[in-house]
Amino acid sequence: MFRSYILDLGKAFHLHDLEIVYRHCYTFSPCETLSKKKLRLTKTNGNNPWYAIYNPNFLSLRYIHSKALKSKVKPFPFIGDKVGQIEKDSRSYLQNAKSFEKYVGIYKQAFEVSIASGGEKSIERHVKRHGKLLLPDRLKLLLDNTEDFLELSVIGGIGMEYGNIPRANILTGIGKVMGRYCLVVANDGAFKGGSIYPITLKKQLRAQEIAYQNKLPCIYLVDSAGAFLPLQAEIFNLGGSTFYNEAIMSAAKIPQIAIVCGSCTAGGAYVPTMADEAVIVDKTGAIFLGGPPLVQAALGEIVSAENLGGATVHCGTSGCTDYFACTEAEALQMGRDIVASLHVSCTEDLDLEHFDEPVFDPNEIPGLISSSGSHQDINMYQIIACLVDGSRFQEFKAMYGQGLLTGFAHIKGHLVGLLANQGEINEKEASKGAHFIQLCCQRAVPLVFLQNTLSDCPLITKNKNQDVSLGLVLKAQAKMLSAVSCVNVPKITVIIGNGYGSSHYIMGGKAVSPNFLFAWPNARAAIMEPYHLVQAIASETGAENSKETLDKLLEKVHRESSAIFGASRLSNDGIILPQETRKVLSQCLSICKAYRETRSQESPVFRM
Repeated sequence: MFRSYILDLGKAFHLHDLEIVYRHCYTFSPCETLSKKKLRLTKTNGNNPWYAIYNPNFLSLRYIHSKALKSKVKPFPFIGDKVGQIEKDSRSYLQNAKSFEKYVGIYKQAFEVSIASGGEKSIERHVKRHGKLLLPDRLKLLLDNTEDFLELSVIGGIGMEYGNIPRANILTGIGKVMGRYCLVVANDGAFKGGSIYPITLKKQLRAQEIAYQNKLPCIYLVDSAGAFLPLQAEIFNLGGSTFYNEAIMSAAKIPQIAIVCGSCTAGGAYVPTMADEAVIVDKTGAIFLGGPPLVQAALGEIVSAENLGGATVHCGTSGCTDYFACTEAEALQMGRDIVASLHVSCTEDLDLEHFDEPVFDPNEIPGLISSSGSHQDINMYQIIACLVDGSRFQEFKAMYGQGLLTGFAHIKGHLVGLLANQGEINEKEASKGAHFIQLCCQRAVPLVFLQNTLSDCPLITKNKNQDVSLGLVLKAQAKMLSAVSCVNVPKITVIIGNGYGSSHYIMGGKAVSPNFLFAWPNARAAIMEPYHLVQAIASETGAENSKETLDKLLEKVHRESSAIFGASRLSNDGIILPQETRKVLSQCLSICKAYRETRSQESPVFRM
């Protein structure tokens, strides 16, 4: 193997000492690699981190990044030559960064509304009158480290038809308890007494789906007054599905643990009673199908919540709960002790133990996202270089189907198969994608989709040749969609630009049940590009000649296709910022691996 050195400026180096240059920056002929011809390394202008490499024998010039020169020998080639220089002082870069901040500002507004819960008065009543802890305080007592907690769908429930429902009135996320990854589902009793809305159940069902896919033990922190009755028609059946999921997961040996911190009223009473083990807090915890007001209305009997369904009743008489806690702090410690007794191991092995940070700064990504909003000119090599270890990427089939980038990389030591849009997914791209997905499946390598799809090609053809061509595209896309749907390795998707049409499904969209699906604040997802969608709607409704109608339609479609709208309706698992993407992907990969049993693929890799 070639040796690698830290290179000093102003010196000439023999070829056998330039392993980094040989692999990552320069293309040599076979005879040249055996000779001892010299290259000269010189600094480019100013504080630019790029170096020029000059070969006097061939009168050729290439560039290499300073950090790549100092890196150790690691798997996969450095892709700096495909990224080029990022001009942070250029007008377009600054304009892009400023435009991106607008999206971030809209997201932060929704985020602030979500974490505000029920407001100051409601929070004060929750803490002082009822003597309960707030969600952040409960998490601190339950989790090993709240900083590593991956919260899902933070802005879910914002801007609903029935008002803002902060966090959809239920917190869901994944964190470590006694060194083991667990899914936490916690009602927010500080907003409307923890009432359950349709969006609440939708969020809980998605969290349970994630737990089932990744075999995560579930911990339910229950504090709910039950269903919001004016919307009962939208709640009834969804509510039953959450109990069904508890039973199914328990049967699959995925532990179900409940800690009753407040009321468990009506259907909510099934959460602790269907759990494997349940803890209840004295004086504040209560479980009943009908609370004291309903008992008085139906029977004329006055009874306290404690006597009707408190901790003493359920621990000593009914047996619905297993552990009696005097305080919430004690109850949450009991929850930790239960997790310690689960006898499950949490795998944390990395594929590459000592990994490098990206050569290109992830903080530079906002300046790479076009301010035009079309996202069609995003250079995926630049995005990949900002996210993967050492900005190294082993591209698969680089010269074939160039509208889809595929290849291997590491993200904080985790080996992944990357698929990223660099144009339309036509016949070659889809065949290439299906081949690569099967390859990853064979090797048990998780898939990461960086999605920026274009609108689908029109289905109307003008001649037989176009008809045949379109048929080939559809066949190849169906092949890739089948591969994505049936793959038995984790799928993690980030919509960094557009998620339009059937290409959205092919690239790990919500329809193919990815383990995790996130979006950047600028992202859009819809059946087609907004302008074309408006034209299609207008032609069907006969409104194509009304400018006012078209403008209103366009505004509506823009709003409903935005990442913020999708996140509030739980079309994705949350908004993440470009700067946080590498960390979130690493967390997701660790979670997916924690309890995963490798399943072998019982068929060969079909090349095309």
